[in-house]
Amino acid sequence: IFSAEEQVGVMKEELIALQPVLKQTAQETEEMLVVIDRETIEANAKKEVVQTEEAAANVKAAAAKAIKDECEGELAVAMPMLDAALQALNTLTKGDVTEVKAMKSPPAGVKLVMEAVCVMKNIKPKKIQDPAGGLKKVDDYWGPAQSLLAEANFLESLQTFDKENIPEAIIQKIRPYVNNEGFEPEVIKKASKAAYGLCCWVRAMEAYDRVAKVVAPKKAKLAEAEAEYAELMKGLNEKKRELKEVEDKVAALNAQLQEMQDKKAQLEQDVDMCSKKLVRAEKLISGLGGEKTRWTEVAAGLGGDFVNLTGDIMLSSGYIAYLGAFTIKYRDEACGNWKQLCQTSQIPASDTFSLVKVLGEPVKIRDWTIDGLPNDSFSIDNAIVMSKARRWPLLIDPQGQGNKWIKNMEKKNSIEFIKLTDADFIRKLENCIQFGFPVMLENVGEELDAALEPLLLKSVFKQGGSDCIRLGDSTIEYNAKFRFYITTKLRNPHYLPEVSVKVTLLNFMITPDGLIDQLLGIVVAKERPELQEEKTKLVLQGAENARQLKEVEDKIIEVLGSSEGSILESETAINVISDAKELSIEINKKQAIAEKTEAKIDATREGYRSIAVHVAWLFFNISELCNIEPMYQYSLTWYIMLFDHTIANATKSDKLEVRLKNLNKFFTYFLYCNICRSLFEKDKLLFAFTLCATILQYQDKMDPAEFRFLVTGGVADEDPPPKPVPWQTDKLWDEACRLSRLNDHFKGYSDFFAKNHEKFKHIYDSAEPQNEKMPEPWASNLDTFRRLLLLRTLRPDKLVSAITLYVVEAMGQKYVEPPPFDLQKSYNDSSCITPLIFVLSPGSDPMAAMLKFADTMHVQMETLSLGQGQGPKAERLIETARASGSWVVLQNCHLAV
Repeated sequence: IFSAEEQVGVMKEELIALQPVLKQTAQETEEMLVVIDRETIEANAKKEVVQTEEAAANVKAAAAKAIKDECEGELAVAMPMLDAALQALNTLTKGDVTEVKAMKSPPAGVKLVMEAVCVMKNIKPKKIQDPAGGLKKVDDYWGPAQSLLAEANFLESLQTFDKENIPEAIIQKIRPYVNNEGFEPEVIKKASKAAYGLCCWVRAMEAYDRVAKVVAPKKAKLAEAEAEYAELMKGLNEKKRELKEVEDKVAALNAQLQEMQDKKAQLEQDVDMCSKKLVRAEKLISGLGGEKTRWTEVAAGLGGDFVNLTGDIMLSSGYIAYLGAFTIKYRDEACGNWKQLCQTSQIPASDTFSLVKVLGEPVKIRDWTIDGLPNDSFSIDNAIVMSKARRWPLLIDPQGQGNKWIKNMEKKNSIEFIKLTDADFIRKLENCIQFGFPVMLENVGEELDAALEPLLLKSVFKQGGSDCIRLGDSTIEYNAKFRFYITTKLRNPHYLPEVSVKVTLLNFMITPDGLIDQLLGIVVAKERPELQEEKTKLVLQGAENARQLKEVEDKIIEVLGSSEGSILESETAINVISDAKELSIEINKKQAIAEKTEAKIDATREGYRSIAVHVAWLFFNISELCNIEPMYQYSLTWYIMLFDHTIANATKSDKLEVRLKNLNKFFTYFLYCNICRSLFEKDKLLFAFTLCATILQYQDKMDPAEFRFLVTGGVADEDPPPKPVPWQTDKLWDEACRLSRLNDHFKGYSDFFAKNHEKFKHIYDSAEPQNEKMPEPWASNLDTFRRLLLLRTLRPDKLVSAITLYVVEAMGQKYVEPPPFDLQKSYNDSSCITPLIFVLSPGSDPMAAMLKFADTMHVQMETLSLGQGQGPKAERLIETARASGSWVVLQNCHLAV
């Protein structure tokens, strides 16, 4: 964005500078086109003349070639004979010639051949008497022939014979010989080898002359045609040279024109690109300009985060590795100490460490909360640890919150649930490992099955190219999609180191904020179902919008990051960003409307927060009862069921304040009754007092330090002054001194007591000190609760009675009078899947009451005393009763453990 803003001004100046250059180049190009058009017309005219003359020359050349081909064709007939004759001559030797010359009476064929040779050589015959008789003289060629044969260069003269200029008279004389059947070479060959060669020579000379006579005119015509063609080509070549000069000139002009056009095109492209860049820059600035401030802040923040990355990642690693099992208070304290160590060691880290800020992904966190993860920082940190840790998670989850969340989160992946008590849990686990289904191992104790060790250690190895793991005696393929979760309902398990190092321990105990959010959702869903439904829709819509916005932002960042050079040069990138931003704006509008609607809904929901806070704090109150007696443990599911019962049965009212008061009162007493039903008698007053104290503390009406002092007497931190009176014990005097230092309400109490101890003597001596009035100013300055603290320093033995009076004053008489056991009410609070468990003291037996109640309800009831071998019988009884709707009473359950 910054780059685009900087380039806008530069590009505007470039665009202004390019316009006159483009105009000048366009004008020069037009002028050049006129010159080229003129030169091209001239060149085309010359080209037409040259083409015409060239066509004529080609006609002449074709005619000459035809004559030449005809001559060569006819000569081709005689030339083989000539070549054969010359070859035959070459085979003759002087001996062959001498042999013929020496013949006294040569054969007729030899004589005939020699006559023909003499005729060809134009040698005159001798006149001799006719051997046949008579006076007539005849021509005799044998004598001259012998003389001819005697010549030393006879054979050479034949080879160099001027075949081109044989006189016509000689040809006329030689033709009768050639036509003579006795003059055939094969016939002559029988008479003499030498005569055979000479015969072939004579016939070849005659044949060549015969052909030459025909070819000679044609050769003359050919010479004439070639001369004419040469003259044409001379003029044509001159014109071609001139044409080439013109064409070269036109080509140079065209090259110059192309250069001008390229320059013009480049300028036009530059102007176009500059214009497009301006448009794109405006799109980019208008599209992402709104993000400029936010991204600037984010970039600055990321710069700081980058500097602090080393320390933040180190703290996050420590958090994930070591703090999962601890409470949020201890986690914050440990992180604070680690932060100080980083500062001491000069390791850069954020001023305020937050695991959510370092490793959290908002979209993923929103999805987690939709799946049921409590919406508080402690639970979200747990989820981040679980998602980032290398070891499988073991959730300390007494209220089942983590269990519920994981079930919803992995439901789409077909999660499987197993317990160590299942007979086939190993087989189910093997199937899930092979097919990549998630598995939740529920309700484990403080020890894990040894068969799970390879899985906990992730002992995966390669076999046959596949990932495998050995589980028990089996080697199975390991699917990378497999996930393993372990949960326990133990509140405070003690895992040995050999277990702890194999898993990621996570404390998933619910926090006040998380429980308040859940209870608020429950009460609004019951009281204003349309609001809760709308809220749920908006949460889902918000999650989807956030996911889409994240995708859009990632897409924009990807385009910006992957673009090479200036982003303004890529129209595709600008269009992608523009489209993405339009989608982002649309989503933001929807999100703004949704957030406005959600804010209105939240404002309405907030009206019910007081009852959610009240109910949540009371849950943590009863959760602490297990410190008194391990049996006093109550599930969140059961507790929420009490809350649902309260919403359904508390007095209705159209006024929200009245309705909230009714819910508050109903639930408090309803909880008190249900809890008292499960308490020993000795603990009921204590529960009522802690219930009262919890309510007052969350309402900021009771100082937690004062409550702790009432319970413990404080912690000695220095030696007290000498005891002022003998009737007070040293312990009580120490507590009085510590009380004086507790806060401003009790400041000076020990000094006042030392100086005015006689004013407290009547309280110390009274049989009912809880009813005695404290001396002034303590009587008027302290409320009832704080007077309990004074009473502790005087008569701690009467605190129980005083607390009873205090509970009556603060809560009402009914909270110190536990309701008697009512079987009908207990039955009403139970269900077919929530049994009634009677914890009996020695000598008590509720069977008679149970039988009477069964008769009243007209229900058949079966009883069975448990013990060795009775388990299967009990199962059969329960199965039968479940089908028929009857009741089953199992006695002596402790014997079945």
